[in-house]
Amino acid sequence: MSYPEHPLSTRAIVKPGLWAVLPEGGLVNNVIPAIKGCRVSIVASPKMGASFVQYIITAQKDGHTATPLASEEGVESFIYVVNGSAKVKAGDNVYDLTAGGYLFAPAEYGVDFTAEDGTKLLFYKQKYIPLAGTKAHIVTGNVNEMKYEVYEGMDNVGIKDLLPKDDLGFDMNMQILSFEPGGCHSFVETHVQEHGAYVLTGSGMYIMEQQWLPIEKGDFMWFGPYVPQGAYGVGREPFAYIYSKDCNRDVLL
Repeated sequence: MSYPEHPLSTRAIVKPGLWAVLPEGGLVNNVIPAIKGCRVSIVASPKMGASFVQYIITAQKDGHTATPLASEEGVESFIYVVNGSAKVKAGDNVYDLTAGGYLFAPAEYGVDFTAEDGTKLLFYKQKYIPLAGTKAHIVTGNVNEMKYEVYEGMDNVGIKDLLPKDDLGFDMNMQILSFEPGGCHSFVETHVQEHGAYVLTGSGMYIMEQQWLPIEKGDFMWFGPYVPQGAYGVGREPFAYIYSKDCNRDVLL
């Protein structure tokens, strides 16, 4: 860090309980006892109004976990490699993940990792909502080996489901949505689901409530339930982000 070259400014907006945009340049380091040799930013938590917790982790020399993450009772987790590589362990299972690689761990598993210098990881955890007669299981893969499906009949918008969306054992999904320049949502969405979204490539314009905002690679966004939201891609490359989605459960009273 050093003295700023320009007057302080930010694109960050946080509306607790509603929505937030957190640009990469404004993130600070949080000390997490279970994580060593890494820079960690907590970008979503119940303190904001989210029902989940999400970290952006950048490994430095000897980046690793000292104790398993998401080891609390009833907590499921998901880890994604933005760039670099990591060795990830869930229970007794060990996986070598490269850029685009991911692992979902059910609630009975904790997650450990070791990562090479400069590796960037996304880590997500939430309380699992059980459903009688069903059960989640470990899922791993690499998004670079998956094809985009056409999104809502629009050839210039694609989607990838990283978890089995039709398996009722899962109460969440992770998806990647990609807009070619000029591609957009088919309407401004208003729904009970909340999202945590990290921008992987490109830039776009996003509407939150009635406010249009410029969004770019490295930004994190959180949308609370029922916040009107939608996007279109701009620039010269696809505007793509990976995002969480709660699903397959009724609303509890």
